[in-house]
Amino acid sequence: QVQLVESRGGLVMAGGSLRLSCAASGRAFKRYAMGWFRQAPGNERECVAAIDWSGGSTQYAESVKGRFTISRDNDKNTVYLQMNSLKPDDTAVYYCAAANRLGTVVVGNEYNYWGQGTQVTVSS
Repeated sequence: QVQLVESRGGLVMAGGSLRLSCAASGRAFKRYAMGWFRQAPGNERECVAAIDWSGGSTQYAESVKGRFTISRDNDKNTVYLQMNSLKPDDTAVYYCAAANRLGTVVVGNEYNYWGQGTQVTVSS
């Protein structure tokens, strides 16, 4: 079993930066692929970033490429999402997720565990 606890989100002005973290409990963390998803009112949930078990492979949604970076520290059982050059369209509830797989996963229903979600609001 894996339990995921996300850091607080926040309110940031357009062009600003914010880093989210997700701390995992569970002895098998290192063998789980991880991802970050977001959902805004009126929109479908989308995967914005995914990372494999080792941190050696990542995938990003086109809308965030060049602005967001996903990383993980397996010694600390933590995954991060660094968000730069934020836009109002980035406003959403952000969720971290863990999949019982080694490779990157971008489909939500293939994930096994989810964080509680945290609100990120970008003001123009």
